[in-house]
Amino acid sequence: MTTKVNGGRRIASPEERRERNRREMIDAILDAARANMREHGAAGLNLSEVARMVGVRTPALYNYFPNKMALYDALFLHGTRIARTYLEPPVELPGSFRETLPAGLEAYMRFAHEHPELYQLCFERPVPGFEPSEESMQESRTGLATWDRRIARAIAEGEIRADLTHSQARDVITAMSHGLTAQHMANEPHVPIGSGRYGSLIPAVASVLLAGLSPAENAEEGGNSP
Repeated sequence: MTTKVNGGRRIASPEERRERNRREMIDAILDAARANMREHGAAGLNLSEVARMVGVRTPALYNYFPNKMALYDALFLHGTRIARTYLEPPVELPGSFRETLPAGLEAYMRFAHEHPELYQLCFERPVPGFEPSEESMQESRTGLATWDRRIARAIAEGEIRADLTHSQARDVITAMSHGLTAQHMANEPHVPIGSGRYGSLIPAVASVLLAGLSPAENAEEGGNSP
């Protein structure tokens, strides 16, 4: 790409300006699609409405996404990356797995609470026929791997029973976390995290999980509170 210099300032080349404009339009389309899904649900994404929101005719969207499923895939990838900013920090918290698990449960619910349309697309299956691309799934697997490593360490350190693999323990945690979050989002989606019928149950669910995941000798000693 070529650039010009005017008074010491770097001026973007035509190629750079076109790429910048394209990126800005893609971002605008994603923002409009998210707003549309938040109102109508992920399965209710309406391309005509998205086009109207960004100020173009519907066929113009296909200059950026070849079809509706490609737009869903871009949203899935975007959502997965945002989810990682919520779900990975609890892994890095100091302390034992017992002490940090409640923060992980809260992070999952907080992502759903603050980005409900992306939570629905990324962690449920609301769109018939949609399958994420390999790139999007790799992003998801990378996020899971962070928790897999933390759980494997907890097993090695005797915090989690050794008869479970790290993937089995992770699936147990995921199932409980998703169930609690799904109930909160279905019944009280506007209630702050940590309050309400289900949002207030994070410490109790963490205790139940830890009781089930802890080695038998730890459970007998009553050391399973978060």
